[in-house]
Amino acid sequence: MKTLQDNLILFDAECPMCQLYTKAFVSTGLLEKNGRTAYQEYPAQACPTLDWQKAVNEIALINQKTGEVSYGIESLLRICSVAMPAFKPLFQFKSFIWLMAKLYAFVSYNRRVIIPAPLVSQSFQFQPSFKKHYRIAYLIFSWLITAFVLSAYGKQMIEILPKGHIYREYIICGGQIIFQAFNMFFYKREKLWDYLGNLMTVSLAGALLLLPILIIGNWINFGSYFYLIWFLIVVSLMFFEHFRRAKLLQLGYLVTFTWVLYRIIVLIFIFKN
Repeated sequence: MKTLQDNLILFDAECPMCQLYTKAFVSTGLLEKNGRTAYQEYPAQACPTLDWQKAVNEIALINQKTGEVSYGIESLLRICSVAMPAFKPLFQFKSFIWLMAKLYAFVSYNRRVIIPAPLVSQSFQFQPSFKKHYRIAYLIFSWLITAFVLSAYGKQMIEILPKGHIYREYIICGGQIIFQAFNMFFYKREKLWDYLGNLMTVSLAGALLLLPILIIGNWINFGSYFYLIWFLIVVSLMFFEHFRRAKLLQLGYLVTFTWVLYRIIVLIFIFKN
């Protein structure tokens, strides 16, 4: 595997996801050992052509010989095309580039709600731009995946959970977003979209923790009470993660209280019907 020489990738030091995958580029030999640095530590005069806001939004790759800068999916494809030259024609295919650019932007503009940044005493002067359509797309994506998994999981607890309509979990998950959005609108409106992103990451993570048991259940008959116990364990983990993220957003206890309240209301409604 070839290494891209004389190039430096700038990553977000406040983003654990960015740190992980750029470190992987170096450890696997895709970039040189000194081929990555945090943009928070990069001197502004080192590359006069660098568009700082764009570099914060979409990871920048700087050719240290020519000063040429690429951003986002173009940066990643440049690295991959050197390491995997056989795929270079694919990486130059316009439809593929367009699709990958949309996927990259979907992740990049939601990266701090997928894995939240730690609290820092002083933020860097440039911060990732907020693009509402990518946040809405993330909420819809998380809602659909979560509801789909919960619908399948609920069928395994048929002895305990009253049978419901096929769309019940979709309504419940969608209702959660609306309920919490309503509360945030009157509580801390300026953090509404950041909170909703974190909220649905917690829901999506919970669904993904249920998924392995669902898959294994195709071969092993666990029984309804085993599924219930695992579900309660996952919900407990979700509670602590929700609480942690609310703390990072400096939202206090209220949003966690309403998060729990909504679930209690839903449970009462399910068992009464």
